[in-house]
Amino acid sequence: MTEAVDILARYSRQTRFAPLGEAGQRRLLASRVLLVGCGALGTVLAETLTRAGVGHLRIVDRDFVETTNLQRQVLFDEDDVAAQMPKSVAAVEKLKRINSTIELEAIVADVDCRNVRELTRDTNLILDGTDNFETRFLVNDLSLETGIPWVYGGCIGSHGQVMAVLPGKSACLRCVIESPPEPGTTETCETAGILGPTVNVIASWQAILAMKILAGHLDDVPRVLTVIDLWDHTFRTLDVGNLHVSGDCPACKRGERLWLSGQSGSHSTVLCGRNSVQVVPNSPTSLSLDDLAEKWHGHGTITRNPYLARLSLTGGEFELTVFRDGRAIVRGTQEIAAARALYARYVGG
Repeated sequence: MTEAVDILARYSRQTRFAPLGEAGQRRLLASRVLLVGCGALGTVLAETLTRAGVGHLRIVDRDFVETTNLQRQVLFDEDDVAAQMPKSVAAVEKLKRINSTIELEAIVADVDCRNVRELTRDTNLILDGTDNFETRFLVNDLSLETGIPWVYGGCIGSHGQVMAVLPGKSACLRCVIESPPEPGTTETCETAGILGPTVNVIASWQAILAMKILAGHLDDVPRVLTVIDLWDHTFRTLDVGNLHVSGDCPACKRGERLWLSGQSGSHSTVLCGRNSVQVVPNSPTSLSLDDLAEKWHGHGTITRNPYLARLSLTGGEFELTVFRDGRAIVRGTQEIAAARALYARYVGG
């Protein structure tokens, strides 16, 4: 009993907020959350929910920390860049020093139709910290299929969007956006940039929606798409509350699950603003990074840690970063065919 009181005392300033209270805090402590992506939005979400006392936070990210991340990805530092740390691992190491009383889980993986069900096992909520619509549509499919709510968030430049998806009770992402934008039709962080304050505001908006859902205050979750522009100081909401009833959403109304079934989506992805392509093997695998590094001997500069191996090819034009699950990020091209050719040559398959 004393231990429970001590844990609650940690959150006393939060529980004094009457709409949340002690009952809401206890629900937060008992909740389990999946965070998909731990970049700009994801790091702010992870830190906010860790400090708020979410009981179990599973963080999944496919990438490693780079210098350009440090402007807005608040959990990382230059030591993480030097160590070539995977983002989920670096994040959890920091978060454990912030709150040692909750469960934190780091997974280095790409979320796809093959693993998303297992990743969402026993979770109460999914949070969008990703940077691409294919993963968001996959999460949307999974949410509708399982009934697990999720919170969409996205930002670029000085503006962003947020929306909570409560299956059966609110619009889903496909009610609002039927299909992912075609490549080249929307701005990216490379073409439009991204401001740190934009990230913080959008992620904070996602976090408060998450806290409402986890604390059981579903009636206080607005059925709107919120659009904010920090540079223009504008804020607007679009009422999407009845779209799942009045519209003809292929996912809500017709039960279409294109991304969850694997009919849509790609095993190779051009990464936003990185001049890089992620290549994913057709079947799950487990690589020996030691064997791979030995295989690369004589082809360029090799570095590695327990999570990945990196080959900077002689001449400096291309770089391959390979993870234990067989995924690779090929830097130096945006051509999927070229990236897959380099993968086949230096990794195999």
